[in-house]
Parts: sequence; C-alpha cells; structure tokens
Amino acid sequence: MIEPTALILGAAILLAVVFWRPLSNAIDRFLEKMDTLLARWRSHRFKDTPTAIVLLLPAMGVIALFGFLPLLLSLYLSLFGGMGINMRFVGLDNYREALDHPAFWNSLAVTVYFALGTIPITLVLSYLIASFLFRIGRGRGFFRTVYFLPHVTSVVAAATVWRVLLHPQIGPINNLLGALGLPPSEWPRWLLEPRGVLHLISGGWIPEGVGPSLALCCVILFEIWHGSGFMIVILLAGLAAIPPELEEAATIDGAGWLQRTRHITIPMLSPTLFFLLIVSSIKSFQAFNSFYALTGTGRGPYNTTMNMTVYIFASLYERQRIGYGAALATLLAVAIIALTVVQWRFLGRKVHYE
Repeated sequence: MIEPTALILGAAILLAVVFWRPLSNAIDRFLEKMDTLLARWRSHRFKDTPTAIVLLLPAMGVIALFGFLPLLLSLYLSLFGGMGINMRFVGLDNYREALDHPAFWNSLAVTVYFALGTIPITLVLSYLIASFLFRIGRGRGFFRTVYFLPHVTSVVAAATVWRVLLHPQIGPINNLLGALGLPPSEWPRWLLEPRGVLHLISGGWIPEGVGPSLALCCVILFEIWHGSGFMIVILLAGLAAIPPELEEAATIDGAGWLQRTRHITIPMLSPTLFFLLIVSSIKSFQAFNSFYALTGTGRGPYNTTMNMTVYIFASLYERQRIGYGAALATLLAVAIIALTVVQWRFLGRKVHYE
C-alpha cells in the first residue's frame, strides 16, 4: 500500500516536471517586464534632472542671495547691540526689549488695524466691481484699464496728490465741506488727526485711543484705492475660468443672483480669493510706502500711523540701532509666517480646486 505522503510527493514531482518550463518562462517574462518598467521609470524620473538643475540655479541663486542670506544676517545681527566696532553680543536682549517696549505693541496694533481695514473691504469691493465688469459687453477693457491705473501709478506721486486733497486748510475736500456749510473750526484734520475714528463718530463716547485714528483711516482708504486694481484684474481672470454652463443651469433651475454667487461663483472662485487673501495679508504687514509718502515720516500724529515697517525703519536709520531693528524685522517675519500658516490651516481646506 502506497503511503499518502509518497503519493502527494510523487504527484508534486510529476506536476513540477510537466509545468516547470512554462512556469519558468512565465516568471522570466514577468521579470523582464519589471526590468523594462523600472528602466523606463528611471529614465523618465531622472533624465531631466541635469536640465532642471541648470534652469533652477539662477532663480535659486537670486533667492539665496536676496532672501535667505539677508534673513540669516538679520538673525545674526539681532543678537548684537551697539554700532560698528562697539557692537557686542547681547543674546536675546533685543527681543526682550522689543516685547517690553510700548512702541512695539503700538506699531503692531497699527499694523493689525491696517490689515483689518484694507483686506476685507478691498476684497469685497474688488469682487463687486469685477462681477460688474465681467457681465458688461462693451467697454470692459476701458474700465479695466481705468481701475488698474492706480495700481501702476507711483505711490509717491499718488500720495502727493492725496496729501493736497486732504490738506486741513487749503485742501479741496475741506473747501467743499465749507461750501456745504461746515465752519472751518469743524473741518477734519485728516492726516493730522490723532484721535480715533470711533471716538469722532460716537461724539466722544468711545475713548480716543480705541480703534484706528482718523489719520490711519486715511492711509487705509488710500491703500484700498491704490491696491484694488490688482485684485480686480485677478478676479476677472478667475471669473472667466468658471464654466458658464454652471450658472446657466442654476438660472434654469430658478436660482437667483445671490444663490448663484453663494453656491457656484464663490466656490469656483475660492482658489483665486484664497491667493488674494494670502498675498494681501503679507503685503499689508509689509506696507511702508503708503505710510511714509502720505505722512512724510510714516509716524503720523502721535505715532498713530507708525506700523511695524516704519518702526523698523526708524530704529535702523534714525536711531542707528542695528541689532534692535534686526530683532524687530525677525519678529515681523515670524508674525507673517505664523499668519500664513494659520490661513493655510483653517482656510486652505475650504478651497475648491475642481
């Protein structure tokens, strides 16, 4: 009687003898195909690497020279105090002094007021204007050029005109108010007014130091006028990329303008809006030209328009405190990075890219 184990072993040997060559050929073909696929992947993956490196080197060199190296130098200088050969290592004393100085917190508050005053209003106003221009047929290019002109106009030239318009004695705006019956004693001082705009609107019920000053509101208004052209052009491009079939279908289904805007236009335009939000936030924290050109020194009355960049400029070039100014610049960079990360974390997930 044949043992079951021997029977199974014999059957296995017989099957191996019969099917060994076809199985071996199949394994060989599989391995050859895998080698071919890997070779193609390697060639496509790395064949353009030398060209990519050569093309990226100029841009990487410029970024390293004018981006990373100044940042590293700023970090290094922020650890020193004094001037020239008298500079000495002070560690984190500059940062400690900045965080304890009331001027730092005042400049930070001015920067936040400026960002909160410019970004939402400019975005909403630019979207409304872009929506209007997108729906008109004739004259769209003309109006687009008109709205974009302030953005390409020199900040210094435009600010000079605004300073004349807002002059408290001879400015056309106050003269117009006088022609309407407002006595000169009640004319607004505009760029020279340190009191808060909420204090002025409430008739004195709200303290003077609460909220942005009237001078800062003038700077905010100038920035809205000067920066809206860029947003309008970008939003027009974003609106043109939305398939018209979506709005047509929603209109056929009975959706009104508000419903189409909320459920179709805004979601489809969210990548553009998110881009403008990031860019305008960084720009508002780095704003300098508008403040300095409108007020002459950037500080305004009682430092009510001295934002972070003006404070850094004053520390570096007026007080000649290199280490302290570098520490302020580092803190500003950290604040911008933190704000950008928060926006990406909480708003980036709501962006629809399809």
